[in-house]
Amino acid sequence: MNTTPTNLSFVPGDGQWPHQRHSVLDWLMNETRTERYIDNLFVDLCERLNAAGIPITRATLHFRTYHPQWLGARIFWHAGNAQATIHTFDYGMEKTPEFLLSPAFEIYQGSSEVRQRLEEGPFERSWPLLNELVEQGSTDYVAWPMDHTLGRRHFVSFSTREAGGFKLEHFAFLKDLVPALSLITEIRLKNVLARTLLETYVGPHASEQILAGATTRGSGATVSAAILICDLRDFTQISDLWQRDDVIEMLNAYFDAISEPIEKNGGEILKFLGDGLLAVFPLTHARACADLLDSIRQARGNMAALNEQNHVRNRPMLNYGIGVHVGDVMYGNIGSSKRLDFTVIGPAVNIASRLESLTKEIGRSVLVSGAFADEARCYTGLERMGLFPLRGLGEPIEVFALNEANETCEPPGDSSVITAISLPQSSHAA
Repeated sequence: MNTTPTNLSFVPGDGQWPHQRHSVLDWLMNETRTERYIDNLFVDLCERLNAAGIPITRATLHFRTYHPQWLGARIFWHAGNAQATIHTFDYGMEKTPEFLLSPAFEIYQGSSEVRQRLEEGPFERSWPLLNELVEQGSTDYVAWPMDHTLGRRHFVSFSTREAGGFKLEHFAFLKDLVPALSLITEIRLKNVLARTLLETYVGPHASEQILAGATTRGSGATVSAAILICDLRDFTQISDLWQRDDVIEMLNAYFDAISEPIEKNGGEILKFLGDGLLAVFPLTHARACADLLDSIRQARGNMAALNEQNHVRNRPMLNYGIGVHVGDVMYGNIGSSKRLDFTVIGPAVNIASRLESLTKEIGRSVLVSGAFADEARCYTGLERMGLFPLRGLGEPIEVFALNEANETCEPPGDSSVITAISLPQSSHAA
């Protein structure tokens, strides 16, 4: 009986070659299921190829991604490196001379194989990459497309310093690897894509919960968190008076100014609500409330800089209101039987929303509850506005406004320190 795998093209070589070929392919198809990350798998593959006698000195994997910031990514391995390096490429890269004069352009234009021997020049192709490879001592370069489902094309490349380049059997083996590598990388890339899309649309913590199995209606947990709700002022008027593209650009700039400090300081933006956003800072972190206040102060500076740019461009000044509260919230899946939203609900969210609305009446851009100030154990930069009744609540609550000065909140180590702080009275008390 013929035991040679029928899906492998056999090229005569030394007596060990069929066994070596089968072992690498068998490992790739049957023993990599526990490796989640493409870069680690690629390093292992290159090292196994070298151990099997294929003299690879440089290899790359190129992927087009579905990421809000990056068009694609390259995984780069060089002989002797224990890890691969990952480079990302911004949108617009495909229009640059660097891309147009590269093997990537040929592959994405439909080439089924790109090979360039490097021992003798001049070369027909004017790729800058070829000069780089020659300087590194490479003698041969080859790239093949990896075609994923629905025609999505990526590619892999290999180069060697072996005199004479890749031998016929080496070349044939690498080419035989490509279909298997396409299958293995597509699975990993879809995992990355799923995580990226979830993080993009619901945030990192929510995406982690969903990927862990929180996909049924009602699934979730009760968490203690500081809640921030922000809303842009007069957006309806702005959207009526300005062109659509200008409105979208202004709205995105506003969200960048507010969101960047929140994410940098450990908060999670759960959703954008038209011209507003909802974010939480879980109280599992001791500085959650202080980080929230620092985020607002940094966002305030960002908004001031943005409005300076708007003034220069004869665009409207953008104003906002922020409400902040703290408490237990239900964090999980809410919605219909077929359409779910991973969000937070509960009285604490409602109070934050009411405080945001109250900013319009009081004329202060940031209002926080007394409960939040107590939890933060820090009244630095907070001005007591008084007691205010909020719609839906039986009793009025204490309200503080964040002063305009960018004073950093440093909560004391002992909560008893704040008991002696006297707060100024306000004529706005309800």
